[in-house]
Amino acid sequence: VELPNAPMSSPTPLRRRRRPCAAVALVPAAHVRSTSQLPSPSPTLPPHTRSRFAMLPEAKRARPAAGASFALGPGTYRVPMSLHSTNRATVTALLLASLGPQQQEQGGVILLQGGDQLERYDTDNEPLYRQESYFHYCFGVREAGCYGCISLADQKSYFFVPALGRDYEIVCGRFPTPADFKAKYGVDEVRYTSELVPWLALQLGNSGKVHVLAGGVNSDSASRYPAVVLPLPPSGEGQDALDFEAASECVRQRMDGSALYACAADARTRKSAAEVELMRYTYALSSAAHVEVMRATKAGVMEYQLEAKFLYHTYANGGARSAAYTCICASGPNGAVLHYGHTGRPNDRQVQEGDMMLNDMGCEYACYASDITCSYPVSGKFSPAQQIVYEAVLAAQLAVVGAMRPGTPWPEMHRLAERTMLIALKKGGLVQGEVEEMLEHDIGAIFMPHGLGHFIGIDTHDVGGYLPGNPARSDRPGLSRLRTARVLEQGMVITVEPGIYFIDALLDEALAEPKRARFLVAEKLEAYRGFGGVRIEDAVLVTAEGAVSLAACPRSVAEVEAVMSGGAWPPAVDAVPQLRRTWHRLAADGASMEPVAVPPA
Repeated sequence: VELPNAPMSSPTPLRRRRRPCAAVALVPAAHVRSTSQLPSPSPTLPPHTRSRFAMLPEAKRARPAAGASFALGPGTYRVPMSLHSTNRATVTALLLASLGPQQQEQGGVILLQGGDQLERYDTDNEPLYRQESYFHYCFGVREAGCYGCISLADQKSYFFVPALGRDYEIVCGRFPTPADFKAKYGVDEVRYTSELVPWLALQLGNSGKVHVLAGGVNSDSASRYPAVVLPLPPSGEGQDALDFEAASECVRQRMDGSALYACAADARTRKSAAEVELMRYTYALSSAAHVEVMRATKAGVMEYQLEAKFLYHTYANGGARSAAYTCICASGPNGAVLHYGHTGRPNDRQVQEGDMMLNDMGCEYACYASDITCSYPVSGKFSPAQQIVYEAVLAAQLAVVGAMRPGTPWPEMHRLAERTMLIALKKGGLVQGEVEEMLEHDIGAIFMPHGLGHFIGIDTHDVGGYLPGNPARSDRPGLSRLRTARVLEQGMVITVEPGIYFIDALLDEALAEPKRARFLVAEKLEAYRGFGGVRIEDAVLVTAEGAVSLAACPRSVAEVEAVMSGGAWPPAVDAVPQLRRTWHRLAADGASMEPVAVPPA
């Protein structure tokens, strides 16, 4: 089929529903064309793929987008669009390596579909739009209703945007032109979505494939990645309509979901230098907000007021309009509810004197997340009972961060955390017996029923945890809750979040089972019912030398108590240098994060 390759001179706007801002209305349901019959992801990535790619210097992987950047004004971080061109090159290199020489010669295109603006149920209420994560990873585009392509032949990037006209401009403002998009995001070429199908058909030649994410499975949600929905043809009849239908059929038949998902998810597990710098910003912002929340905590305040303090600080002081996930501000017994803060338990308890607080909150900026948990006494001073639990968790944090390095299996770190906390709980008189025997009977999972940590990046629970060719999920209590069992690699960013919780349901089950009950000191544990829990969570970057924490919150008992009484933060000296915390502030030009010197005590 011969089809024109020139840009359309006067693109025809697509039909819209009531609200012209709703990009989801650009594809009426009656005309949706899906690619539901796609091959499943390949069973494994070739072993040589990651090692070959790791040898490429970062500068050779990237096709820098000169000058293009994103920021929300003075005092906010300026994200270079070269971050996303590097990501595109990373995904392309992994895909090409997985295909092998013969398939590489056939050429082809990577096709990604951006997110659509959603509407709430049957209303025209539009929730704040957030870009689809893989699309943002590769293009950094904030607008809805777009498509992106990467040519395997030359790695050039192509962008396809909706043609929105007068009605959209009246309600939502002027929509960027293709030239605007090209300058804003630094891609090689921009066209309208109505040109996508003819363009793809021409690019494929006789044997090229359209590589898509469809069919890949997210190991956290168990959700299968949806099929691509191709855009509608321009209005018209006769030969033009027949040619478009022929081109659409050609594209659908060439779609291949066997390899891209595994490659793209694997790429996201290792962060580039630019991604790490952006995450330093989100973590510096969230760390400072946590300190402000700690200082605002006192008996009588509502949990949601502490949540509001965090959200205000990160938005007003750094442009983080959204939280990375639902905030958890759990006081007293609520600290034993792992995902407290949801609509049914909406941070609505009044904080009491004598409570422990467990605050798990993180901001998102430019679609990159942060995730920090701080636990501290409402009174500002740890009671002996609170200190036993807190220092047990802190000891686990120190042990894990100190042991992390490339080549370390993540399940070993989970077991190290359990072992360290059980030793401390035994010293405190809450458990008894041989610690190794306790581990054999999964006693650690009674107190920490979740995994030690998860990948983090564009998503809070970032992808790549259980890709084919990597260790499978364990079926043991505690270990089965790990979001990855992978061996650590340089460039990975993963949370370390040990915790101890006193959950009635788990304690009752264990005490009713003689094989486990013999390790528990029932009378001591009875005093901790209603205590809640303690969790300490930082994100840790795996480096060649070990690990570096991106968060910089008060962690030692002395640091927590000092901040709660009005002490300065950052501190004059680092009381816990073993955590390898790093303090940073935004540079004057907004383009980098400057280290703040805090010498070890």
